[in-house]
Amino acid sequence: QLQFVESGGGLVQPGGSLRLSCAASGSDFRIYAMGWFRQAPGKQRELVASIASGGYTNYADSVKGRFTISRDNAKNMVYLQMNSLKPEDTAVYYCNVLSNYFPWGQGTQVTVSS
Repeated sequence: QLQFVESGGGLVQPGGSLRLSCAASGSDFRIYAMGWFRQAPGKQRELVASIASGGYTNYADSVKGRFTISRDNAKNMVYLQMNSLKPEDTAVYYCNVLSNYFPWGQGTQVTVSS
């Protein structure tokens, strides 16, 4: 089983950038494909970016070209670089595996507002 601690969120103006970090504890992190998810108020949690154990990445259309997911298997870390942020990116961001989820962490709040 893995456990996750997300960090790096905050308040940023439209067009700004943030880098989110996810620290995973537990065994076999490197074998899992990982994802960054977000949940805005009143909306369902959605997958915005994923990265396979070997590094292949995929993005939701809404963030493609603006967000970059990466991982460091030696440190059990997953990152999300977010550029050109928009108000609609406002949400709580979580990391987890892509299916048969482990318990969700507390997430990190991202607020994009002027």
